[in-house]
Amino acid sequence: MPNFGPTELLIILVIVILLFGVGRVSKIGGELGSAVANFRKGLQEGAKGDKAAPAEEAKTESKS
Repeated sequence: MPNFGPTELLIILVIVILLFGVGRVSKIGGELGSAVANFRKGLQEGAKGDKAAPAEEAKTESKS
């Protein structure tokens, strides 16, 4: 797999800007950022739910 240096990444960025335009690229970047933030938030909420799940299972088992 080839290594991408700063020069190659700059060339790719220029090509993307030429294809989509500056406004579209900034919109895509913003949407990507909010998607990553929502993904992280979901992971944190899932981790909190996993910690609470064993306690709830123990309560239901003791009632049976």
